[in-house]
Amino acid sequence: MGVAAVHAGSSDRSELDLVIVTGISGGGRSTVARALENVGYYVIDNLPESLVGQAAELAAAGGEEVRRTAMVLDVRSRAFMTDLVGVIEDLRKGGFKPHLVFVDADDDVIIRRFEKVRRAHPLQGDGMLADGIAAERLLLEPARGSADTLFDTTHLNENQLRARVEDAFLAPSSPRLQFTCMSFGFKYGIPRDADYVADVRFLPNPYWVPALREHTGTDSDVSEYVLGQDGAEEFVESYTALLLGTTQGFEREGKRYMTIAIGCTGGKHRSVAISEEIAKRLTAAGFPANTYHRDRGNELVPAPHRHTPIRGNR
Repeated sequence: MGVAAVHAGSSDRSELDLVIVTGISGGGRSTVARALENVGYYVIDNLPESLVGQAAELAAAGGEEVRRTAMVLDVRSRAFMTDLVGVIEDLRKGGFKPHLVFVDADDDVIIRRFEKVRRAHPLQGDGMLADGIAAERLLLEPARGSADTLFDTTHLNENQLRARVEDAFLAPSSPRLQFTCMSFGFKYGIPRDADYVADVRFLPNPYWVPALREHTGTDSDVSEYVLGQDGAEEFVESYTALLLGTTQGFEREGKRYMTIAIGCTGGKHRSVAISEEIAKRLTAAGFPANTYHRDRGNELVPAPHRHTPIRGNR
């Protein structure tokens, strides 16, 4: 039964804090679900798309205990359809304000996770693990493109993912847009879950200063060096102003969580210092901002070995 076909109740559907979670198997949906429970959501797992509208109606009429509801959808459900985007649109037409979360990771990371638990992909059948991943990506491509929030877990462990979800969906003391300022290294890849990406490699690299090489952008000596370079203050000021200039529009569109990615070569010095400074200025302007340094310390981690996709059930 679609949302439009359900009789409108007396409750204001727009007041329901409704989160829909989907994504690639092995990407971390279950961790996202547990994190949402930790911050007060009533979580419904493995829900068929065909029941989303009815479940939303029940939650809207269910009172304060289920005012924050999350629904987790994935291809394990035999009733999984191929039009999640249509379901979301029906919810919006029915007066709800659903927030679609998509969880993803690189294929080689997904493969390693499946190999670790020695489990077959739900769509691989008698084929290879990579075949199941490819089939699922094709099925979920429209939903990924329509997601309000994308969590790329390629570089995250379970605790890091949980922390990011809790930061994003913890009931805010202020209804204002919240920011995560993420530093990263371009040599490790651009974050796929960023709303904005900026490059600060135009600044001199502290790596070439022997006294600063082993320090990071959170250390005062590195931060002072980076922020004291020609163009650094101008960049921070103008980029912060650009971000603040978008907040009213994003809030009007119902977006509540933004990820700002700041990149340098290795994600250790310049991007870390600039991310910290921008977060301070956003917070001072009244928009809660935290920092996440994705690649700080990566130079100490050995490269992962290659894995061979498994075939069939094991």
